[in-house]
Amino acid sequence: MQIPNFIFPDLLLLIFPFIVIGSRLFCNAQSKLPWRIANIGFIAIFVLLNLIPLASGEGRLFISNWKIDDFGVLMREVLIISAILGMWLSKDYFEHSGEKGQMHQIAEFIGAIAFATFGGFTVVSACDLLTFFLGLEMATIPMYALTAWNKGDQFGSEAATKYILMGSVATAFELFGFSYLYGFAGSLHFTEIQQAVLSSTSPLLWVAVLFLFCGIGFKLTLFPFHTWAPDVYEGAPTPVTAVISVTSKATAIAFLVVLVYGPLAPIQDQIAPLIALLAGTTLFVGNLGALKQSRLRRFMAYSSIAQAGYIMIALLGPTTLAKTAIIYYLFVYAISNYLAFFVFGIIGHYREETFASLRGLSKQDLNLAIALAISMFSLAGIPPLAGFFGKFHLFFSGASTGHYAIVAFAVLNNVIALFYYIQLIKSAWVDEPEGELSPIRLTKRQRNVVILLSVLVIALGILPFLSNNVFTGFSY
Repeated sequence: MQIPNFIFPDLLLLIFPFIVIGSRLFCNAQSKLPWRIANIGFIAIFVLLNLIPLASGEGRLFISNWKIDDFGVLMREVLIISAILGMWLSKDYFEHSGEKGQMHQIAEFIGAIAFATFGGFTVVSACDLLTFFLGLEMATIPMYALTAWNKGDQFGSEAATKYILMGSVATAFELFGFSYLYGFAGSLHFTEIQQAVLSSTSPLLWVAVLFLFCGIGFKLTLFPFHTWAPDVYEGAPTPVTAVISVTSKATAIAFLVVLVYGPLAPIQDQIAPLIALLAGTTLFVGNLGALKQSRLRRFMAYSSIAQAGYIMIALLGPTTLAKTAIIYYLFVYAISNYLAFFVFGIIGHYREETFASLRGLSKQDLNLAIALAISMFSLAGIPPLAGFFGKFHLFFSGASTGHYAIVAFAVLNNVIALFYYIQLIKSAWVDEPEGELSPIRLTKRQRNVVILLSVLVIALGILPFLSNNVFTGFSY
């Protein structure tokens, strides 16, 4: 059987972790070979994804139940970008001893990130419930190990334990939902489930929907399933926290997109109130929680919770508009979020990751302070940065179907978000340090990555002014 070209990135990512981990057999623990192979591999996969021609319609199938469509290709690109940036961010933690000690086994670490990324690939390719579930769990289970990767940090072990326990409960909810959905439709395949949903609204269907939203609520940090996030974000190593905040969230929202616009498409209007309720409560709780934080990673946890609420609003819109808005926003969110974590990670090598540690940053390193301001203003949705256009299209998707109340509520909540993002910028630019702070030194690679991400955040915001169609590259 001839393998079609569009499946090559998936196959390469599948064997990629084994290549990286296997390279350890030919080098010592201090060798940079796994790191170099990982760079080449991830970038090659990203390039191959960009060579796949986008085609409107139902997509292309491989061995009958592996679908490659436009949404899947673009979501793969988001996941690969997250993997690349997560790997770049982690390098210094394996080469130098930070506040919580040095990390080890970089090849296995990169392999775990690759397996989690392939889980996201599987979710967006699934055509049946079994593949769907396996993809979601494949994207989640490596995160448990990554959270406790730094064995010298007891908080990492505690965070991983909480993550596993709550993740197991979420998995049980998902399996209950899938079992009821199968019992209702009598089939595992999405097309047949969609036909069953179209012709019947049995109580079993609504039980399945409730369980599935409870299960995915954990992965996406939706209220009231968000309580694990602050502890895990705080306890995990900084690069792992960054990967969880982007890869895990992107996989979870892809799961909902496939579910809502696939098997559950005939009842989208009926489940819209549930989506609106989850979106509103999540962004409100996330914004309120962020106001009280003094530690940077707990702050980013609540910021991430609020961002999940904003993304959910797009699911209230029609298929094409919602998918386009979500893809664009995930690109923007990934770059802005990683930029913030790069700044926090650099600071974390020399001092505690708290608001107080940011005081005087603009006088110590102007480039870092500018990068931090760009990241925070983008996450807050301030024009002309990319975050503004991302949120605009999320809100436009929800408003296009008449859900003006939740959109207005989200806009008002964005004022709260602006306040706490400005508080962080104030610490870096206005507040004076209480004592003598240790100096901050950036490697050439760190400085180049920070500059690159800062430019991308600005460019993604400015480029829409230069084009009649902000989504020229995301058309369906």
